[in-house]
Amino acid sequence: MDSSLLQRYRHDRRNLLDFILSSGLISDVPTSSASDFDFDAISADYVLECIQSGGGAFDISKATMKHTDESMFPTMIHSQSGDSFFLLSAPDSAGSPPRRVPPSVETNRAHRDRPHMSTPPDSFTGLEATITGYDCGVNHSYTVPSSSNFAKKTDIPSLGLPALRTGLSDDDLRESAYEVLLSCIAFSGIAIHSLENPKKDKGSRFLTGLKSRRDRRHHRSHSVENHFEHIDTIRVQMQISEAMDECIRQRLMQFSMRKLHVQVDIPQISIELLSGIQQNDFLVERSYTQWRKRQANVLEELFSSVSYPEMQELGILLDKIRNPEEWNIIMTPAERSEVLLAIRQVASLLSSMQGSSSIQGGSSYWNAGYHLNIRLYEKLLFGVFDILDEGQLIEEHAEYLKLIKLTWATLGITQKMHDALYGWVLFQQFIETEEMLLLDQANLQVQKVLSANYDKGNEDHCKDNLMCMVVYNGTETRLSLVQAIFRSINVWCDRRLQDYHLHFSEKSSFFQRLVSMGLAVGTDNSGTGNKVKVGPSAKSFDFLFQLINSDAIGETAAFRVRVYVERSVEAACKRVEDAINLISKLEGKHPLALLASELRMINERERSLYSPVLCQWCPDAGMVVSRHLHQFYGKRLKPFLDDISLSEDAISVLSAAHHLELDLIRSPNSEDEENGVGSFSINEIDFYQIHKISRPIVLDWLISQHERMLEWTGRAFHLEVWEPLSNQQKQAASVVEVFRIVEETVDQLFRLSLPMDISHLQALLSINFHALDGYLLKLVSQLVEKHHLYPAAPPLTRYKETMFPIVKKKVVESVLLDEEVDEKLRGLTVNKLCVRLNTLQYMQKQINILEDGIKKSWASMGPGNSRDCKEPPGTTDFILTDSESVDELFVATFDSIRDSVADAIRKICDLVGTKIIFWDLRDSFLFRLYHGTVEGARLENLLPQLDSILNHVCGLIDDALRDMVVASICRAALEGYVWVLLDGGPSCAFSDSDITMMEDDLNMLKDLFVADGEGLPRSLVEVESKLAHQILSLFSLDAESVIHMLMMASEYLSTGFELRISGQRSLDDANTLIRVLCHKKDREASKFLKLQYHLPASSDYIDTPSFEPTPKSPIGAEFLKSASARWGEKGNSSFRLLKKRFQEVQGGSFRWS
Repeated sequence: MDSSLLQRYRHDRRNLLDFILSSGLISDVPTSSASDFDFDAISADYVLECIQSGGGAFDISKATMKHTDESMFPTMIHSQSGDSFFLLSAPDSAGSPPRRVPPSVETNRAHRDRPHMSTPPDSFTGLEATITGYDCGVNHSYTVPSSSNFAKKTDIPSLGLPALRTGLSDDDLRESAYEVLLSCIAFSGIAIHSLENPKKDKGSRFLTGLKSRRDRRHHRSHSVENHFEHIDTIRVQMQISEAMDECIRQRLMQFSMRKLHVQVDIPQISIELLSGIQQNDFLVERSYTQWRKRQANVLEELFSSVSYPEMQELGILLDKIRNPEEWNIIMTPAERSEVLLAIRQVASLLSSMQGSSSIQGGSSYWNAGYHLNIRLYEKLLFGVFDILDEGQLIEEHAEYLKLIKLTWATLGITQKMHDALYGWVLFQQFIETEEMLLLDQANLQVQKVLSANYDKGNEDHCKDNLMCMVVYNGTETRLSLVQAIFRSINVWCDRRLQDYHLHFSEKSSFFQRLVSMGLAVGTDNSGTGNKVKVGPSAKSFDFLFQLINSDAIGETAAFRVRVYVERSVEAACKRVEDAINLISKLEGKHPLALLASELRMINERERSLYSPVLCQWCPDAGMVVSRHLHQFYGKRLKPFLDDISLSEDAISVLSAAHHLELDLIRSPNSEDEENGVGSFSINEIDFYQIHKISRPIVLDWLISQHERMLEWTGRAFHLEVWEPLSNQQKQAASVVEVFRIVEETVDQLFRLSLPMDISHLQALLSINFHALDGYLLKLVSQLVEKHHLYPAAPPLTRYKETMFPIVKKKVVESVLLDEEVDEKLRGLTVNKLCVRLNTLQYMQKQINILEDGIKKSWASMGPGNSRDCKEPPGTTDFILTDSESVDELFVATFDSIRDSVADAIRKICDLVGTKIIFWDLRDSFLFRLYHGTVEGARLENLLPQLDSILNHVCGLIDDALRDMVVASICRAALEGYVWVLLDGGPSCAFSDSDITMMEDDLNMLKDLFVADGEGLPRSLVEVESKLAHQILSLFSLDAESVIHMLMMASEYLSTGFELRISGQRSLDDANTLIRVLCHKKDREASKFLKLQYHLPASSDYIDTPSFEPTPKSPIGAEFLKSASARWGEKGNSSFRLLKKRFQEVQGGSFRWS
């Protein structure tokens, strides 16, 4: 338990016991006021036992003895599970017992022998609170372990008043101050006691007074006129018991009536009370002894301050008063009166000694014992704080302050002293409670002292006689009371402001007010010109109490603020540095990287919380912080940079250092713009040169990532089975993994947060290109050329019906596919091809996202940041400012990848249509449509199967690719239809009556792909079906017309003519015209082909479907490659030459593809 709580506990315990003993719950309590008991020596358990027993007799000796017995053992808790007791410290954390010898315990008697000296204001460390107790006439001190709250109390600097020789406690000073106040009120003519007042209730009015005063906060009207009520409020605030208060009022009232128009002083008050109050006024003898000892100590404190030659004899008299046995038993009333008379004579003699003077007609004792008087007045001022809420002033504080002004003549207080002491009391209470209102009130009092004009005569007298001694570094300095108060406030503020990062990290609202107060009292112009150090840690910074003009005050304030900034930042950095190694071990990060992050946080707090306040007095406060943090980190970073290589630690440290440096440079610039002062000069600090050091490290990192990316993308492709991820995600898993690797690499690069130039961007785009391009190459390498899917062209024949069915017929020859092509085709199902298409479509989308992401990340590091503030020298070199060059890099990289993806999509789309029609449907489409008779093998039998395939493909493919894939299937279907018309084989022959059905079939095929407007555009289907319609139009012509067109087409044949592939046919093509004649059921056409080309009859072949697509090089092809036949309109020489060439190369069957 800390000191403040322990003191409050003691007071609350006394008040509670007083209430219980006065309430009538216990019988046979002595008739005099229960408040005269020494409640600190009464056992609370004994009181409770008396109540539980039905209000039995109360024996004070038993209560005291039980308390003594209890104090010898630890505090116990009795429960059913067993008895428990409390230890002062935690056993686990207490450690081993100390080996040092315990310090000796000194009694208060030792204080008498202490020489007259001032207490050093800075020697507060290790102080302990003392709690006074009453025991057989000896005032013992019990030590209380200090805590954080108690340290806050002892941290208040001393005013440097002479020490109290007699060891008067705070309670003694408070009670004596109350007696002085009552005396001054009585001698001012105000009644403090009335015999006509009704007898007070036996119950305690202490708690009643508190409660009623709380209730009056919202219900009473104006200030109370009754002086007794005011005095009762003061009694409650000063925590005086009613019984003691009644006795003191009565004696002092009688004293004032006997000595009218006489200025009273403290010795007179004490002597009068000693002579008027007897032992029978107290319930307990010990309380009387303690009260009497306090009065003797007050007298000794005053007399010892004056050079009285017979002080030793006076001390003997005072010791008789303190000794309870001699005063109460041995001495007779006459002897006691003689002792008091002798002391009164000494007091009268001292009060009239030459050299003493009077303030406002009062006693001169304040001159010699001013240190006591000031302490008593300070205790009176503390009465303005509500004892139930110490952070608030009582409602009657204005009336209260008017009453305590009556003590000024007795205690030697002037207006300036009052204002300064009241501000000091308010400031101390603020330190204790951290109540903002008290700080504001204290600040107002300080400003009042600094600005008010006081009576110069009285104030100069006080300045000369009331001197305080402050000691620092062994040197004593004399200060006036006001200067000492200002110095103490200034020292306390300096201690906090020189480490404001520690003290104001949570309650920054106090910061501005304390800075204002600290600077106000630190630049006070009411002093003597003496110099005093700012604080206990000051080395070269002092402040003057007297300054010449306001400009000098402003310069001094700016200088002080700079010191605050430097020392606070230095302390914050030191704390971080002390803890950084432990944090590094716990988090596994390099200490320098963590240190840079912590320094950035310090700078951020400085910029957001403190600098806006400090810049009011020191505009360059932000620059001071940045400069100090930069130098602090630079000293620790330089050894690390001297020997650095590619590693995680190196990257983390360089990144952290780079960001720290940028933050430190930008912070002052932004503040300077707001404050209207010059911007931060980049020539003022030595930069870390991170951009030069990190450039090769980043390149090495990119090279290492390139190898890793190629390895992982290859692994992902090798494991791919080309199945969709889900119904919604139709792409392959490998492409997702590839882009994850690429994006992860990009994120890692920019998360390095290191300066980069165009070479790093080029390297990044290059490794991304190689990773994606490698994946594309692997994907495309699994495909086959679509010409491998076309079936072998059957032999060219002329139509002839079968005359003798039993004749042995020839079979169409076929050639097997290459093993590698065949293996690839087995893995290229339509489902897997659709997944590949979806994968490529996913790549197109992700490439755009990837490009945008890299551009944004690059822009965030680019010149957009450098426009706002100045960058370190050389940093503009690594940030690419030429946007055109950057755009060219992105275009060269990503457009190339997009083109490759688009080419792969087109190739696979063509492959999908070709494979469905010419490979998967070759039996039902190519080898069955119109075979035998047109009427028996119509297209309508195939349309349901084709429609089912289209629905299946549309379900597999991404919506963005649907039209492209369906268009490929449409193109392949119409191409297959033309293939049936021209390369259907010996079994396909068409009469003029079949053309109408064939046109209907073609229209049905087109309608299938148009799908009533929900499929492909009709215009597109019409374009694709144009050749099929033209071929059908050729079949509708008579044979003579077609033969004539064939003879005209021979004019365009040349020696270098290459075989046309399917889809490149035309009406004027000889290949097309000959095939029309071969499949036309016409005697003239058959006769022409037999006579001119000697083609075999279609009835000689068994047209068996061939599952192998590629035949041997046909005779027709060899013929077209080796001959050049041009038919003229009139000459038959060209025709005969063509016929001769044909006969030379004819070797059996003639196939013309």
